[in-house]
Amino acid sequence: MKNIGKLALIGFIAGLVLIAVMKVIQWVTGSQAYVLLFNFDYIPVVNTWQPAWLVGLAFHSLTCIASAVVLYFLLRPFGMEKQILPYVAVYSIGGGLLFSLTALSEQPPDFSDGEAWIWWTLGHAVFGWVVGGLIRRWA
Repeated sequence: MKNIGKLALIGFIAGLVLIAVMKVIQWVTGSQAYVLLFNFDYIPVVNTWQPAWLVGLAFHSLTCIASAVVLYFLLRPFGMEKQILPYVAVYSIGGGLLFSLTALSEQPPDFSDGEAWIWWTLGHAVFGWVVGGLIRRWA
């Protein structure tokens, strides 16, 4: 149980890093990929909860925490839970695929925004690097 607490903290920290990275990308490039981190308007019922900024932050944080915990335990039977590359690969590929959710939303970025997709995918690679690196050190 202690390990799950560490993994949850790792997911939370990595989620904060992802927010920071995506915000810097938005400031530097103008890309709207950052907006997608907190977008939940395509989820029935949840999309009515208020305040939207807090629900978006909670949604993002819980997703980051759950993904770190789940992926750790999926990699464990293969002895890969303390390797960084699997986290980078899974989160990059998964993030790249999740970008398609923009097609369900009126908010930016647009589904056809290739630059936003690249930034989004690279941001998730950083998330994976942080998760894998922290797991290697703490878990």
